[in-house]
Amino acid sequence: MLGPVILAASRSDKMRRIVSAAPVTKPVVDRFIPGETVEQVIPIVTDLNDKGLEVTLDVVGEDITTPEQATAARDAYLELVRRLEPLGLGPKAEMSVKLSMFGQALEGGHELALANVRPVVEAAAAIGTTVTLDAEDHTTLDSMFAIHEELRKDFPQTGCVIQAYLFRTEEDARRLAANGSRVRLVKGAYKEPASVAYQDKAEIDRAYVRILKILMAGEGYPMIGSHDPRLIAITQELARAHGRKLDEYEFQMLYGIRSEEHLRLAAEGHRMRVYTAYGTDWYGYFMRRLAEKPANLLFFVRSMITKN
Repeated sequence: MLGPVILAASRSDKMRRIVSAAPVTKPVVDRFIPGETVEQVIPIVTDLNDKGLEVTLDVVGEDITTPEQATAARDAYLELVRRLEPLGLGPKAEMSVKLSMFGQALEGGHELALANVRPVVEAAAAIGTTVTLDAEDHTTLDSMFAIHEELRKDFPQTGCVIQAYLFRTEEDARRLAANGSRVRLVKGAYKEPASVAYQDKAEIDRAYVRILKILMAGEGYPMIGSHDPRLIAITQELARAHGRKLDEYEFQMLYGIRSEEHLRLAAEGHRMRVYTAYGTDWYGYFMRRLAEKPANLLFFVRSMITKN
């Protein structure tokens, strides 16, 4: 039951100050977030690609409060595109964005977020890659899906994320699978009420498999966001059952978690994409990684004990 507690802490300014000030925090954060600037992360992209791995890049930061911050987020992604262009990696280096960073929660936020994210999607397309819209809490999803649909009119390769723990997701998956979307399926990492989301891990896992079956049987491109060996094996079985080739779906895992598994899957010929976040506003992202998996929290606690 630690997950909900940690997720609540991810919204606490007091906990942000405590965790940020702890001497051990930076080396532990570095396990999950390899840099604060685009200059630091570009060599990581190159190194991962040299190992046969693809990447999706996330400039971390949420909960913005002004249109100026939303514009700054847009510009940070445009700078990322500019730095990726000479690498010539195309779809091997895509981007993930949270629409909250682009102003979604502000007054007129839907239109503001669409206006800010569109130039990023256009710039990504110009260098041969694409953007995936991350899912956030359930109150934002109708807006996210509407923006996704609008962007796909001109940029059909634009992806989106669905979360297995939400009751609505099976219906969303059927719609997205039917229209050929690129869809990343994850378990979910936000604190959601029992009225909209499964709370039990076993229920979430069963929902994940049901949704995975929908995606694999559909017309889209499934992106399997999981570190769970059982779900990875089920994915492979379903891909074979539906006659999917190795380039007709992909696995996605977080930077710093199960790195040997990244390499194993890539060596077997699978498309393996590493979700790589960077930036200075790392706290919320880091706390959700702790909440997702108890082993991550234990790693952090052991590090604090060792260092102090």
